[in-house]
Amino acid sequence: MSDNGPVIAACIPAYNEEKSIGSVVVRAMKHVDRVVVCDDGSVDLTGAIAAGLGASVVRHDRNMGYGASLRSLFDEALRLGVDVMVTLDADGQHNPEEIPRLIDRLAAGDVDIVIGSRFLDGGGSEVSSMRKVGIKFITELASNGGPQVTDAQSGFRAYSRKALRSLILTEQGMGASTEILLKAKKAGLRIAEVPINVTYGGRDMGAAGLVQGLDVVGSIIKHQSIRHPMRFYGLLAVLFFSVGLAFGLWAIDLYRVEGRLVTNIALISISSGIIGLIFFMTGVILYTLVSVLRERA
Repeated sequence: MSDNGPVIAACIPAYNEEKSIGSVVVRAMKHVDRVVVCDDGSVDLTGAIAAGLGASVVRHDRNMGYGASLRSLFDEALRLGVDVMVTLDADGQHNPEEIPRLIDRLAAGDVDIVIGSRFLDGGGSEVSSMRKVGIKFITELASNGGPQVTDAQSGFRAYSRKALRSLILTEQGMGASTEILLKAKKAGLRIAEVPINVTYGGRDMGAAGLVQGLDVVGSIIKHQSIRHPMRFYGLLAVLFFSVGLAFGLWAIDLYRVEGRLVTNIALISISSGIIGLIFFMTGVILYTLVSVLRERA
């Protein structure tokens, strides 16, 4: 930390976390040069508590989402001229005492982003079996076209200045975590993981966890469809063309044998063919647009 070494900041997105933000800020301060909190439109004392403890506070007038908070923190870290930015959650699930693990790995100089993983040897969490399956599923999706990691949804990360300058976030919600991974690979950023321990304190995400999961999956699908439009929409087109062909052959066979046209089967065949054509044309149009934009960039 400082003393002519890299300037390190702990950056914490927070929304209505007045019960835990104080502890997280105080404990994080022991390991970094400064703490920055993004108060994402909280209606409680989250921002006031953080500021009172010496943290810099970036405020949103309304709740804009996790991704928007990260974007504000990235911008603030660059404005402050920090060399290393560590992100962790405000609800206490991440242990600030493990910040040095991430910083030390980043200091080795061979990577640009370090992710704290619950699923590496030496790490752990109280995550339920159902939630673990969901995280693993999302991680597999993110790894298809993204970097190979074990915990794509971990918010406990360390970023070098190079990474901060290279990543431009567009996702407003929880999909930002996977957006970062996909864009990091495209930008040629190197990623490593270190084991961490996560404590949920008995909190049950319930329906909110399901909504967040769907948000992340939707984000991954969107980014994959934009990055590889012909592959993404082409596969869908082939699927529907195949269904249309199968039902079309079935309808023709019935007509040949029984002399009658089964309307429902014929309609499924025609509809599937039309949908497949729409997906194919969508892929061609998006591929053309993306190619033009890449050439201009």
